[in-house]
Amino acid sequence: MSGSLTIVIVNFNSGSHLGACLRSIADHAPGTGVIVVDNASTDGSDRAAEGDHAGVTLIRNQRNVGFATAVNRGVRASQTPLIMLLNPDCVLQGGLVDALVADLDAHPDCAIVAPAIYNEDGSLQGNVRGDPTIWTGLFGRSTLMTRLFPRSQLARRNVPTSGQLTAIDGGIRADWVSGACVLVRRQAFDEVGGLDERYFLYWEDADLCRRLRHKGYTTRYVPAGRVVHRVGGSSATVRGLAIRAFHQSAYTYYATHVARGPFGRAAARVLLACRCQAKLWADRLARSS
Repeated sequence: MSGSLTIVIVNFNSGSHLGACLRSIADHAPGTGVIVVDNASTDGSDRAAEGDHAGVTLIRNQRNVGFATAVNRGVRASQTPLIMLLNPDCVLQGGLVDALVADLDAHPDCAIVAPAIYNEDGSLQGNVRGDPTIWTGLFGRSTLMTRLFPRSQLARRNVPTSGQLTAIDGGIRADWVSGACVLVRRQAFDEVGGLDERYFLYWEDADLCRRLRHKGYTTRYVPAGRVVHRVGGSSATVRGLAIRAFHQSAYTYYATHVARGPFGRAAARVLLACRCQAKLWADRLARSS
């Protein structure tokens, strides 16, 4: 198995997370090749890829080129038919790789498969999503409307509840899955040109799954595979950059796949710009208090 799979990790100021991630790979996917693409970290976290981790290749970018561009560089440096994209703040659990590979083998039309992703407290993250629509801005994963009406059809379409995910037996098709940990067929990834490098950070996973579906491939979720994910291990160090990147990438996605005509795109740009400024203001207020 190890000879058919490469794990690509994009690192940016992830602190101690990268070392823990690499140790989990050594424990649960021994012998698997790993490519760490470092986006000009300044906290020394990239040095974890130079330690005692056999089979790890470190690629250093001279500047932060963004997640999608760094992933594509890592994939180009690999040669295996399967690629796992893994965030540095993820820790693999036993049986993960076997579960994902088995599901791909059982579904030849599937190009990308994701495991169940857990928070550190053992709760499930909502990494199975419905295609973003104009309503996603109101009923997204962490929006006020979703918190006020968590069981509404619009909220549950975007992010299923933990109960819905726990009830899944085997695996299911999904519109898209979080890119924190996914296993991808390299042939399909190359066929659509890899990740769209217009996305500096966020939303590139939704875009990839959508473009793969347009080529006739499916996306799947397999709860038998498990990963623990500490959300925002890198973005927490540059909150302002992360907030701006999220909203710029959201606009890119909406302008590409959702908005119809110049009026729809203009409306999306204005609404997202206002939301971005509100988030930046709230973040500054929280850090100053």
